[in-house]
Amino acid sequence: MKAFRIGRKPAGPWINMTPPIRGGVYTKQETTTPASAPNAGGATAQDATDAAVDCPSSDLDEDDSADDAVSDVSGGSSRTSLTSECSSAEVETKPEPQTETGIRRRLAAPADPTDDALAAGPGLSGRSRMTADQYTEWSIQQNINKDLDEYPSLDPAVQRDIQEKYRLLHERIKDAGLYDCPYLDYGKEMCRYSTLFALFLTTLHYEWYMTSACFLGLFWHQIMFSAHDAGHGAITHNFTFDTLIGLFVADFCCGLSMGWWKSSHNVHHLITNQPEHDPDIQNVPLFATCPSFFKSIKSTYYDGFVFVWDAAADVLAKYQAYTYYPVMGIARFNLYLLSWLHVLSRRSSSLGASKAWWIRPTEIAFMACFWYIFGWRLILNTLPTWPIRVAFVLVSHIITMPLHVQITLSHWGMSTSDLGESESFAQRQLRTTMDVDCPAWLDFIHGGLQFQAVHHLFPRVPRHNLRKAQVFVKEFCKDTGIPYSILGFVDGNKKVIGRLEEVSDQLRTLLNCQKFMAETGESALH
Repeated sequence: MKAFRIGRKPAGPWINMTPPIRGGVYTKQETTTPASAPNAGGATAQDATDAAVDCPSSDLDEDDSADDAVSDVSGGSSRTSLTSECSSAEVETKPEPQTETGIRRRLAAPADPTDDALAAGPGLSGRSRMTADQYTEWSIQQNINKDLDEYPSLDPAVQRDIQEKYRLLHERIKDAGLYDCPYLDYGKEMCRYSTLFALFLTTLHYEWYMTSACFLGLFWHQIMFSAHDAGHGAITHNFTFDTLIGLFVADFCCGLSMGWWKSSHNVHHLITNQPEHDPDIQNVPLFATCPSFFKSIKSTYYDGFVFVWDAAADVLAKYQAYTYYPVMGIARFNLYLLSWLHVLSRRSSSLGASKAWWIRPTEIAFMACFWYIFGWRLILNTLPTWPIRVAFVLVSHIITMPLHVQITLSHWGMSTSDLGESESFAQRQLRTTMDVDCPAWLDFIHGGLQFQAVHHLFPRVPRHNLRKAQVFVKEFCKDTGIPYSILGFVDGNKKVIGRLEEVSDQLRTLLNCQKFMAETGESALH
């Protein structure tokens, strides 16, 4: 990790700052001010750092109070200097309208669109007379306000307390032995996988083709849970062994790239449900889980690719609550495409210069073997007719639909708001993730994905221990005041569908805004 070191953290609590990819502006200082040297105001650089640490917000380049705290120490300069043992940087401040919690107000518009200023003509609400951009920003701000009301304050002292309690929670998880893999449970899993695969081969032998397709789909559905565990290093906790397990399960048995999954899934865990960064919710034009997508966002994961909100999105997103389940039924076909795009991409080839150089050729070999066995030997040479071949492929893939629903269930109905850098990791994960309640005897159906909130806090805890860890997490949430979201499977589906319908309604209002502006050339906001 020394190769990635860029400096040393100053004394005191760590303060997050806006990264350049999200608009933070920083310029490197030519000379380093000694930590003990007094500045023009008679204070030391360490005093300036301490003043910044004690300010009401952790966004030093965005919060006015933080700017004032450091500027007063440095003689009123509008550019502040943060020093460390080995480097220093200047932060260019950009004052913006703030809420009481330090979150930027995204829109200089009335807080309530039903104000008299937004009163519209017959048949049109005030919202429909906003411009499209104003309505989008207003919708985003409403989601932010909702989260600010429901979750603990973003005050640094409150968030530091959550961080400390999260560290203590981690120690409790370790002391309880929940990182230790229960290999007996994986033995049971192997028996289940083997039984399903044997039933697939047996029914195929007796030419019960559709029954055979069902068992193959169930085999894929179940075994991918172990690929997920291996991808997080939760089985052996050894990178090489877990990677080999993941490659065998995902690439060889299922035809899906483990490398692609880890590449996107690790990002998803770091910045969950953030529209610009989380690839798991970047599904335009088919789906939009928040109004941020109306602005044609630029994806940082896909190297700046812009998910353009166009006429196709206008049509498809209006009916996304109805297309959700059909698309989930055929989602696996898209994963095949993404898998091959990954292994043939520069992102995958960049492993060639590292110790993990062997992963890419192994993936290509395993995925080629899958398509030889499944595509050539089974579909083309075993099944007798084209109607049966097509039906077999569709049935075996549609059977895996519950897995794709389960993956989206824990996030698509949850918050997508960006509350800034001051929010603690634990609070963000619990704010953007939901658990699914089910009896213990049904855990094998969900494969541990029903404990997504717990899993996002402790990704390397083996899934068979997540139910035990859930007890500790519930206590942590009660102690910190962070709402713990958990619903049954049916209610969870209702929540996701409700979110999709909500965004569709927002889209219809947006289109009304555009129509009104096109017809009248005016807005009710002046």
